[in-house]
Amino acid sequence: MSLVPQADLDGRLAQGWGGSAPDGVHVNVLLARRGSATAATITTAFTSPSPGFTPILASLGPDQASYETLNPPTVILTKTEPAGDLGATLVAGAAQVGISRAVLDTVAAGGFAADQETLVLVSLWIDPAASDETAVRDNARTAASRALAECVEGRSPAAALDLVRRRDEVTHPFYGGA
Repeated sequence: MSLVPQADLDGRLAQGWGGSAPDGVHVNVLLARRGSATAATITTAFTSPSPGFTPILASLGPDQASYETLNPPTVILTKTEPAGDLGATLVAGAAQVGISRAVLDTVAAGGFAADQETLVLVSLWIDPAASDETAVRDNARTAASRALAECVEGRSPAAALDLVRRRDEVTHPFYGGA
């Protein structure tokens, strides 16, 4: 993994997709360094819940008594209110595990340290029709891994220029126009 210096991670943004309908996952990732204005923004988001959009501090363990907080601290926010009880379970369970595994994969690859100096914010979208916990977990890991890799490694200048060249052809799956 070609790495950005730790001090330069602050404010790095990227997005990633994992899987497809109905168990697809999309994330936006923002990295911050403790003490920065970006970290203050993440802290504000974490401390500003609203109905249906309660931030999650990623933690793992087989049961509540053994939860361990993920380091670097990772805050997960949903982009849309979870669709019922299953949707809430997919956010708090499957997606949280997948995102946490992606963060730990990045630490294992040397992208950043497992400490309190780097903060990770993940804005999460799960297809409202999702129903397969394992697929959502795996797709969340894929999406977060892609976004984290771009944050840590940077984006290829050639890929950015290619997008500029194709600017009149670009579209989006949620755009239905001509």
